Amino acid sequence: MLSVKPFKLERYFAQYEFTAEYMLSSSDAEPLTKAELLAYASDGHRALWDDLWLGYTESQGHPLLLEAVAALYEGITPGDAIEVVPEEGIFIAMHALLSAGDHVVVTYPAYQSLYQIAESLGCAVSHWLPDPDGWRFDVSDLAALLRPETRLIVINFPHNPTGALLSRDAFSAVIALARRHGCLLFSDEMYRWSEHDPADRLPAACEVYEDAVSLSGLSKTFALPGLRTGWLVTRRSDLMSRFVEFKDYTTICGSAPGEILALIALSAKDQLIARTLTLVRDNLTALADFFGRHAGLFAWHPPRAGTVTLVEFRGPTSIDAFADKLVTEKGVMLVPASQFDYEGPYFRLGFGRRNLPDALARLEEFLES
Repeated sequence: MLSVKPFKLERYFAQYEFTAEYMLSSSDAEPLTKAELLAYASDGHRALWDDLWLGYTESQGHPLLLEAVAALYEGITPGDAIEVVPEEGIFIAMHALLSAGDHVVVTYPAYQSLYQIAESLGCAVSHWLPDPDGWRFDVSDLAALLRPETRLIVINFPHNPTGALLSRDAFSAVIALARRHGCLLFSDEMYRWSEHDPADRLPAACEVYEDAVSLSGLSKTFALPGLRTGWLVTRRSDLMSRFVEFKDYTTICGSAPGEILALIALSAKDQLIARTLTLVRDNLTALADFFGRHAGLFAWHPPRAGTVTLVEFRGPTSIDAFADKLVTEKGVMLVPASQFDYEGPYFRLGFGRRNLPDALARLEEFLES
């Protein structure tokens, strides 16, 4: 019997992801094909791929992949990183960092495992909530939630599902709070590098705070969710040892093909990031036109980063009923905020897919009918 509650968002996607014609709530960018990715391979990486030995891989990760991951950060060495499946990384970190009775503060609404695993371990969890008028997170609200027994602060910027991004000053204030209160910091950075203006990019938490753990991977900005490749990074060698030991009870090691494909992706990171940002910017223009035509029915705040945001539905029915009727009649899936355990007439909108204009046209047909 699982001690965690069912993962509402993942169960919702399981119901519709491979049956609905259009996914208007996907959080990834348009995924690449294998051929598209291999086109970026150098001669050396192509040889690694062609001659790949399909045996077990090194538990912490392929040495070349760990070098590529470390190169993404300032002041990080390959030994400071461990390869994980992204969801596995959350599971490992929470089990390694937390014990029953600890207090955790998490940005909210949130990807369910960021708070549910802590709750399943017997931790008390407080929610750092944004102002829905612009989805702004106030650091003073975070400070008010901290207690003497607060063990961990969990942040996620760029934020899923709102698209919120802290200013550099606000981010520095979060780091200062964690340091002053002696808290560990877990930073979900899966949407990093998708800032619509690269000048808005925040440092990785692991770069600027000695007691931080950063989670990232290839599923979102790099448009490669099918590789199931991510990583945890921390300068705390004791925490890294615990992550490595815990991984022996989960995946043990990574996928040999996935590691080489991930290595190719990171060697082409600039091209892949540019691909995603071009698509996102084009889709944001299409969304601005759409919401301009339907301002009485929807309210949205264009995000500064990421591939998702929360949109307010102002129709005569509930957003859950609207989403159910939309996917049933028009094959367009929207995720109501209730799937994030968040109250209010909101839905998550994903704008990283190439067919977003077609999905909006289908949605408009539904509204007219």
